[in-house]
Amino acid sequence: MTSQAFPKSARLLRRGEFRRVYDEGARRSASLCTVFLRPNGLPQSRLGMTASTKLGNAVLRNRLKRRVREVFRQCYARLPGGWDILVNPRAPLATVPFAALERELWRLFPSQPPPAKRPEGA
Repeated sequence: MTSQAFPKSARLLRRGEFRRVYDEGARRSASLCTVFLRPNGLPQSRLGMTASTKLGNAVLRNRLKRRVREVFRQCYARLPGGWDILVNPRAPLATVPFAALERELWRLFPSQPPPAKRPEGA
């Protein structure tokens, strides 16, 4: 039986990691959230989330982040490795059924591994 945990190795933790994804990553938007994707050169994908105070109080922001984290945790084994994924939830995310959130995130998450880096001078 495989573990369903969400280990530190699967998370973006430092400000610099978030900054790189924002600055260098590709942006995908939908009605429930915006997702930034950046190749990370690691064998696994990692998730980070930000929820601004415009979304509501801390209880609501934490609930939104828990919902996104749960979708990521459930589909982690099926995601291609090598991506840093940063999710910015939007207010409607609080009211949609979990299945709708799951469908939207699957559409925004990467479906392929990042392209291989070409060697210098090739």
